[in-house]
Amino acid sequence: MATGTVKVYGPPMSTAVSRVLACLHEKDIPFQLIPINMSKGEHKKPDFLKIQPFGQVPAFQDEDISLFESRAICRYVCEKYGEKGNRELYGTNPLAKASIDQWLEAEGQSFNPPSSTLVFQLAFAPRMKIKQDEGAIKQSQEKLAKVLHVYDKRLGESRFLAGDEFSLADLSHLPNTHYLVAATDAAPLFTSSPNVSRWWNEISSRPSWEKVVELQRTA
Repeated sequence: MATGTVKVYGPPMSTAVSRVLACLHEKDIPFQLIPINMSKGEHKKPDFLKIQPFGQVPAFQDEDISLFESRAICRYVCEKYGEKGNRELYGTNPLAKASIDQWLEAEGQSFNPPSSTLVFQLAFAPRMKIKQDEGAIKQSQEKLAKVLHVYDKRLGESRFLAGDEFSLADLSHLPNTHYLVAATDAAPLFTSSPNVSRWWNEISSRPSWEKVVELQRTA
């Protein structure tokens, strides 16, 4: 991590923050990670709300502009810094971008809801000493299994979700899946599907994501 004009506000353990960090590493963009102590309510203070009106993380600044919502930030980074780092991350033609966008939508609307519930229930609730909701876990596992069935079929046809090049569509799945593969109750959802398992092993071993995981370990 290097200091640059790009600033990312939030803890690297956050799935949304880590999505942005992985994108910046893929694009070789220097950035400054500014910790936000959410347990102390720093994300609700007036200065932070000026750049993230909903009081959530991440917040993002690039010179004189501010953005929030991790997927929008990633698209911005890819468009502004198109010639840097991984040029294929958000496609180089309209069809490639549309294919990436459709799988990003699938991630946001179909994969993220059940996987986020599982991340909270299986990874964070025990750390926070919150009782797990077994009903929510079971329901979310069933929903996620259906999504991953579709993914497994798709990944039997192409190396990555949007085609044969790693893209934002794949990157956006890294944060939640990282926690779920580490949680024994959810790992079989990914490891029991041959194409999903192959895909996960490949995308999670990218240097960009390994750098994010190292940041999480040392945070």
